[in-house]
Amino acid sequence: MNEILRELSLIGIVPVIKIENAADAVPLAEALRKGGLPCAEVTFRTAAAKEAIRNISAALPDMLVGAGTVLTTAQADEAIEAGARFIVTPGFNPDVVRHCISKGYPIVPGINNPSGIEQALSMGIETVKFFPAEQSGGVKMIKAMAAPYGAVRFMPTGGINPSNLNDYLAFPKILCCGGSWMVDAGMIAKGDFAGIESLVREAVDTMLGFRFKHLGINCGSPEDAANCSEALAAMFAFRQEKKTVSTFVGHSLEIMHRPGRGEKGHIAIETNSVERAVYHLKRRGVRFDSDSEIRDKTGALKLIYLADEIDGFAFHLAEKD
Repeated sequence: MNEILRELSLIGIVPVIKIENAADAVPLAEALRKGGLPCAEVTFRTAAAKEAIRNISAALPDMLVGAGTVLTTAQADEAIEAGARFIVTPGFNPDVVRHCISKGYPIVPGINNPSGIEQALSMGIETVKFFPAEQSGGVKMIKAMAAPYGAVRFMPTGGINPSNLNDYLAFPKILCCGGSWMVDAGMIAKGDFAGIESLVREAVDTMLGFRFKHLGINCGSPEDAANCSEALAAMFAFRQEKKTVSTFVGHSLEIMHRPGRGEKGHIAIETNSVERAVYHLKRRGVRFDSDSEIRDKTGALKLIYLADEIDGFAFHLAEKD
């Protein structure tokens, strides 16, 4: 997968922004980055788009800025010259797609039917924008279309919001989602970039969906663990589930057969995507123990420990069941 598309998949949400005044571009991009989304799709729906892309690219070189609503090869050239790192189109225009491919630029063309997918595949494109997503059948339509096209990945845009975001992202063939709910035009016009930053942070937290999963209690020996498990099960009528290195009592207590990580034990935090959670938490300064990684047979990260204990407890992230 192209490295830019790979990073977009880790970010998870691509803010789709319409900028009327190019002077707003940098403070808006800073709000996105501070809130946790270091990317943006600047749409060519206004005359300010090219300058906005240029301003963001110059001021924030680590920002992954792309151009959206690109309708012509001329607009593609303007976007590329201004510093756009990827191109997004609302529909499938063969001329624009060929033009970007010839320049070696990542392009995500818009489709909403199997014929569009086959056009994309005929040109070597395996990541497409599904637009307008909700109006075209939403995640059910994507799942139906994806079945015959195993290599294709989708970036749905149009009608995505906090209430349906994770329904889309839960489907493995969805690369990321485009959305505009956190970049309200009225807030941009008023210069309420602090408010936008707050909405962005809420969007990231909604996407990651952190929840307490279980508490791990360290025991000195298998005998101690058995005594502890049986006492808790008898006292509270909890079900026991014995595993190789531990016994689960109820849903949220893991009794370790021998001392495990953490002076006092460990706490597991569930998330919708461990891969995305690690990406975003690293941006917040959290360190991870790469030696603790557990991946599934496809290579997807399913569990990882934080490098540092908190008050004697080790913490690990675990994929939502």
